[in-house]
Amino acid sequence: MEEIANPGNTPISTDELADLIPNLASQAELNEWERENILQAARWALDKKSWNSKGIATEPFVRELHGRMFSETWKWAGRYRQSEKNIGVLVHEIQERLGELLGDVRFWIDHQTYTVDEIAVRFHHRLVFIHPFPNGNGRHARLIADILVSKLGGKIFSWGSAEITEISSVRTRYLTALREADKEDYTALLKFARS
Repeated sequence: MEEIANPGNTPISTDELADLIPNLASQAELNEWERENILQAARWALDKKSWNSKGIATEPFVRELHGRMFSETWKWAGRYRQSEKNIGVLVHEIQERLGELLGDVRFWIDHQTYTVDEIAVRFHHRLVFIHPFPNGNGRHARLIADILVSKLGGKIFSWGSAEITEISSVRTRYLTALREADKEDYTALLKFARS
């Protein structure tokens, strides 16, 4: 399967690509297959009445959500990456950095450190920065932010009201907002999440 070069995408290694479950011929087929799998996971997570906001900010939930999002697509769904990428922390740092982030999110919730939107957007940004999985990190981080903001009483984000995985001006705005957040300025990412 030939992959389309898309700025901001994490390259999939040959070993990771070998773990593709369905037999697909193109990137477009893969995108559609993943989209259906993600919609099932979103329904599961958003309908689940037993999740509370702090339960979402746990390592088991982070992994289970990714697993459900990509379980029909990749054998490695829900498992941390084992190879270095063009983005993200070093492989041996993933669990420690994720633990720190989850502790921070629970603290922000308990102490109302930020607005509901900013807690979710900061969670999203740092999860993308850590990049714990071989692929699907942006989509996973956006969905987990949607789930968290919903459980905290807010409205689910619109994330530019377009498909962010495709090359477009919307994707460019998203990647630019992430780079600003890397510099601790969340203004553009907060605006983008609600655009």
